[in-house]
Amino acid sequence: MSDLLPPDAAVVAQDVARALAEDFGNGDATADLLPAAATASATVITRENAVLCGTAWFDACFRARDASVTIEWQAHDGDRVAANATLCTLRGNARALVGAERSALNFLQTLSGTATVAAQYADAVRGTRTRILDTRKTLPGLRYAQKYAVRCGGATNHRIGLFDAILIKENHIAAAGSLAAAVAAARKAHPNLLLEVEVENFDELDQALAAKVDRIMLDEFSADDMRRAVAHVAGRVALEVSGSVTLERVRSIAETGVDFISVGSLTKHVRAVDLSMRVRMESHAG
Repeated sequence: MSDLLPPDAAVVAQDVARALAEDFGNGDATADLLPAAATASATVITRENAVLCGTAWFDACFRARDASVTIEWQAHDGDRVAANATLCTLRGNARALVGAERSALNFLQTLSGTATVAAQYADAVRGTRTRILDTRKTLPGLRYAQKYAVRCGGATNHRIGLFDAILIKENHIAAAGSLAAAVAAARKAHPNLLLEVEVENFDELDQALAAKVDRIMLDEFSADDMRRAVAHVAGRVALEVSGSVTLERVRSIAETGVDFISVGSLTKHVRAVDLSMRVRMESHAG
């Protein structure tokens, strides 16, 4: 995907530092068995069809252990790769390659898994007006990475966190006393943020329309009610669907005419892509 913005370098560095500290502790007791100056090469393949994501995290893991390691990629983030395809080759210090392998593959297989699922959902609604959104249901500590993976798969990010958009739900409305009061308070406190309200019925939908919110989330609406809501709103505000969204029914939801479908499983139900890395010793110096 040539138009895909690269991940934030500071985020990558923080994620990798945390992962390596978790894995290495006070040293690599197994890699210490190898000669300190030995070199090795390695090849990474995918054992299944996937959308590749996470190359920056992968590279950073190895470069943290060997700044001179060479990594040659045969594919790039956002590319669709076929089973048994070679993804990259590496050459560097043998201890660095075997030591950083697990952390590097953990990033690559997890983020590729997220990107692959995002692509499946994006493909399923292709040709409709609907865009697939992610949610905040991410792996703790990997939100920015998974949000990037969603973009690699061709889907769209919802808000990153609690700071960059407002989503008013049932509990917020109850605390404020009414939907209108919650919206008014939100507008006063954060006038420049996108303001979305979740509604559970048509009465709340009309209240949200009257409050002139930026987006309305239809929570657990039936397909017939989604179509009714689209006709009723008539383009006055963007509509998002949330709740009980599966790959099997996402197309039928999109065909109701809604603008967005948010899917928590993009980042919550992560199944890592099956990858393999084979290391070959090149020298045993030292």
